Amino acid sequence: MPIPERLKPTFVRGTEQTVERMDPMEDARQRLIVALDVPTAEPAFDLVDRLESRCLWFKVGLELFVAGGPALIHALVKRGGSIFLDLKFNDIPNTVAGAIRSGAALGVRMMTVHANGGPAMLAAAKSALEGIADPPQLLAVTVLTSMDQDQVTAVGLERSPAAQVELLAKVGLGAGINGFVCSPQEVGTLRALTGPESVLVIPGIRSAGGDAGDQKRVATPAEALRQGANYLVVGRPITQAPEPAQAAEAVLREMAAALQAPKS
Repeated sequence: MPIPERLKPTFVRGTEQTVERMDPMEDARQRLIVALDVPTAEPAFDLVDRLESRCLWFKVGLELFVAGGPALIHALVKRGGSIFLDLKFNDIPNTVAGAIRSGAALGVRMMTVHANGGPAMLAAAKSALEGIADPPQLLAVTVLTSMDQDQVTAVGLERSPAAQVELLAKVGLGAGINGFVCSPQEVGTLRALTGPESVLVIPGIRSAGGDAGDQKRVATPAEALRQGANYLVVGRPITQAPEPAQAAEAVLREMAAALQAPKS
């Protein structure tokens, strides 16, 4: 499933465009990505079965990909879902370029590289998609949502997490990348920096009063959308709920309410 064009510039806060908007719940369904952060293929397929009437996007990260491999991706794509392959490639440019080409061949719709890999690696990742028909959206990961100031300082960075996000986004832009992953706290800054055409995918989403778990920089769905997020990634609040479908419905309704609210 290609990334809907309406999810790019037309939903950015402050953008003055007169377009026909879709139903808010359908709008929310196009934007919610459920993280399949489970250890094996069986619970992943069970979650997809329980959620596919409500959810269109599913994220496969390191844990599940290591367990299920390309065969699992093929099976998920065959079911008709849009797959976000979140492996955060970070290696020498040639290796990352090859991984990007291999990932694109799986039929995924989004892929991540880590912006820490530097300009040459990011440029190689971008170039690897050239000539591929309907390529996936390439996303540069900035600073993980599990990292607060203490964690950033511990790895030798003198900047704040927000300043590091901005620096890495500028590196990505310089390499020709127009998609980014950041915490909800940096969405507004990154939207202003990257412009209305960029695709911002935001993890660390928790409903008001929800358990943050190991996430440090979080926000509610409404807060992230109002700041200019295109897509929201939600994992444990849905996948570990007693009734995942009901939990997904609650998140979608929260998103829909924010999407139809008048912009301030």
